[in-house]
Amino acid sequence: MTISAKDVMALRQATGVGLMDAKKALEANDGNQEAATQWLRVQGLASAAKRADREAGDGAVAVVRNGNVAAIVELRCETDFVAKSEQFTALVDDIAARVAAEGTDAVASFQGDIETMLTTLKENISIGRVYRLEAGEGEVVDTYIHHQSGRGVNAVAVVLKGGNEEVAHDIAVHIAFAKPSYLNREDVPANEVDAERATVTEISLNEGKPEAALPKIIEGRLNGWFKERVLNEQAYVKDEKQSVAQFLGSASITAYAQVVIGQ
Repeated sequence: MTISAKDVMALRQATGVGLMDAKKALEANDGNQEAATQWLRVQGLASAAKRADREAGDGAVAVVRNGNVAAIVELRCETDFVAKSEQFTALVDDIAARVAAEGTDAVASFQGDIETMLTTLKENISIGRVYRLEAGEGEVVDTYIHHQSGRGVNAVAVVLKGGNEEVAHDIAVHIAFAKPSYLNREDVPANEVDAERATVTEISLNEGKPEAALPKIIEGRLNGWFKERVLNEQAYVKDEKQSVAQFLGSASITAYAQVVIGQ
């Protein structure tokens, strides 16, 4: 099949490989971008599988803490010009405050405001991700938000058991930076683990590693993959010599939520 220059450039930008390698990968996989990315990893030509999956568009995120409750609300739009407007950011703040006070169903009461904004700002605007976390007995909740150009772009809420609000806030800051996908290793879907195990096995075989050493090498690489994605196993950002779980000691994270604009 004919591979277009546009497809080659897209794969090159997603993986960081050269043009010829990108073209070769697409030719070997009938033009399928995802399969070509995986092929490059197996061949050792791409250091990581970077996927161009940021199709969520633009927007703003707000986080509100109200006693033992924290809420995160994402409001989506098409451009950063609208996302950082005072009208837009005020609305997402209002929605988050209502969700914290009343629950996630409260977003429905803002449909009229969104429809009005659709007309005045002339963009496709909609509610995105919505989270509401509540601390129970013996738990605390805290939040963190990173602002950029006057609007929230990275919001985190954490519920911590056996610790204080300062520690919960430190974990929220860590999450904002490290962007974990799961709380515990057991939360990672089995199909994702199986797929990664197959990939690192093939990579190790292609590198000519001794057969007797393969199990240890594969497990080591798989453990490294977990440490990138699992919150409790990540290196704590303020002290990378210890994991998040080690930093927490007897405390534990019972729940967390994160929304990053564009992801």
